[in-house]
Amino acid sequence: MEQQSLPGSRWSRLIPVIFITYSLAYLDRSNYGLGAAGGLKQALHMNAASSSLLASLFFLGYFFFQVPGAHYAKKYSAKRLVFWALILWGIFASLQGVITNLPLLYVDRFLLGVVESVVMPAMLIFISHWFTNGERSRANTFLILGNPITVLWMSVISGYLIQWFHWQGMFVIEGVPSIIWAFIWWAVVKDKPEESRWLSAAEKQAVAAALAAEQAGITPVRNYREAFTSRPVVLLSLQYFFWSIGVYGFVLWLPSMIKAASHVGIVSTGWLSSVPYLLAAILMMITSFLTDRRPSTRKAYVWVSLLVGAVAFYLSYVSGSGHFTTSFILLVIAGGAMYAPYGPFFAIVPDLLPSNVAGVAMALINCMGALGSFVGSYFVGYLNNVTGGPNASYIFMALSLVVAVLLTMAVRARKPGAGIEQTMPGQQISK
Repeated sequence: MEQQSLPGSRWSRLIPVIFITYSLAYLDRSNYGLGAAGGLKQALHMNAASSSLLASLFFLGYFFFQVPGAHYAKKYSAKRLVFWALILWGIFASLQGVITNLPLLYVDRFLLGVVESVVMPAMLIFISHWFTNGERSRANTFLILGNPITVLWMSVISGYLIQWFHWQGMFVIEGVPSIIWAFIWWAVVKDKPEESRWLSAAEKQAVAAALAAEQAGITPVRNYREAFTSRPVVLLSLQYFFWSIGVYGFVLWLPSMIKAASHVGIVSTGWLSSVPYLLAAILMMITSFLTDRRPSTRKAYVWVSLLVGAVAFYLSYVSGSGHFTTSFILLVIAGGAMYAPYGPFFAIVPDLLPSNVAGVAMALINCMGALGSFVGSYFVGYLNNVTGGPNASYIFMALSLVVAVLLTMAVRARKPGAGIEQTMPGQQISK
């Protein structure tokens, strides 16, 4: 089945909804960094340890329900799961601006992570029901593009909201759109093409046939355990753990690091914090289009991009806090490089595993990313406060990305006749 015969209306109808949904999720998880820089820490009299713990508790909650969420989305409905998640995370996100008791805020931040944990695996499964292997890097990129694009505008808008309504108002205001969007999501999306009213019978059949043809070329996997213990899934889970240390150490603490190094106000901090995400969005689009043309290059794009990020972090450390402009430019490069390969990375697993286990395997990988995010957000904040500057954090994030590079390279190419144990990302398995 040629991809040209597949209905293009899937992109115009679904991708904007996918993008906005994940954008709202990312807004409500990452605005903590600006809230902390804008007065939250001082208002609640938090020390370095409590501030880092509050930032990172989200990711501890984010860890626990990834696999159950993916199982529910695969067996029952991604649409229903995301609908309730949107409402609940909007409530918990807004409560961050209402709760002034630190232990209760710990609980709220943890529950925010629990609710949002089901969204990424559910959305990846949703995409796998609608888009083929040759489209998946781009579809995944439009999903994850909600990450840098959201931080891009959130960094600016949140700075103004803090200036106008203080940090409490910023949290309350930015939680409300998710609740409203839940009802738009429910009205617009369907779990699978055969449930849609806007595709013709021939178009539904074309999508179903293309997806079925892909499954015919992948070695069957009997159950979750077999998928979880396969070499590629183990390596990619560990890889995503170390990659996420760099990403979320960067996302949550970049505003504080910029504010401390440049001594500018919160609005200027927001503008400067947005710059890396502009580069990230551009690189993500370029990488996804290139790797969908040649799926066998997905692995190489991932490790090369992360290596560039690691080198940029190291050079930022070498330049020192006394050279803010140079250090900032290097941070922009590091941020862009870390984000660039997200689309192809999450297209790797459906290349390797059949649909009955691929979604839950991606959830396991994302679980390990959540643990890495917890480590990154906690230790980067802790190192910044203990050392009085970001230099130790740059080394920590650089080393984490180097480990991620090595683990990506360790995913071996498939030998003739081999099963999933030796398959390289981007290559399908022949029966």
